[in-house]
Amino acid sequence: MTFLCWFTMAIARPKDPPEGSPEHSPEHSTHTAPGSWPKDYQLRQGSGLERSRLLQMMRRTYRELYPDQDFDHLAHTVEAYFSRDTPLWWLDAPEQSAPEQSAPASVGCLWMGTAVDQVRGDRHGHIFLLYIAPEHRRQGLGRQLMQVAEAWAVARGDRKLSLQVFSHNTAALALYQSLGYQPQSVALIKSLPSQPP
Repeated sequence: MTFLCWFTMAIARPKDPPEGSPEHSPEHSTHTAPGSWPKDYQLRQGSGLERSRLLQMMRRTYRELYPDQDFDHLAHTVEAYFSRDTPLWWLDAPEQSAPEQSAPASVGCLWMGTAVDQVRGDRHGHIFLLYIAPEHRRQGLGRQLMQVAEAWAVARGDRKLSLQVFSHNTAALALYQSLGYQPQSVALIKSLPSQPP
């Protein structure tokens, strides 16, 4: 089951401070709230230094759904939206890390941001990306990452949380609906001929 969400109506925000500045230093704290994680997993706050790692996770996520596509354009997405205002969490499985790895093996990812309700104009939290690796699914990890997302949104005063999901991703749809998420809009796409008729 791929938990994949992407949204393009994000609020403008300042860019990250330059690498090496105190505000840009990585955080390595681990978290157990909300809820407790299974013993072999740790939730870790990401940092602005993990841009390339986020890009790799996004590519992995999209390739799972669309294996024949090229996703080089995702680098522009990360460049445009990843900042100190769009927090990132990694779900690590330390026992899967090779001894030579400097960072633990991440088996999940949560990337948050901000969207604006185009009807009411209200700001609210938005899930840019939620992913659990296939071999770690069916343990409630996606549900727990959703709880982290909701806690983040509530803590900053949001009254809503939104996400997008591909219509053929039935497992993710079932999870979101079981958590009380309801459809608000439908994106319609039509392929056009390469030449005018």
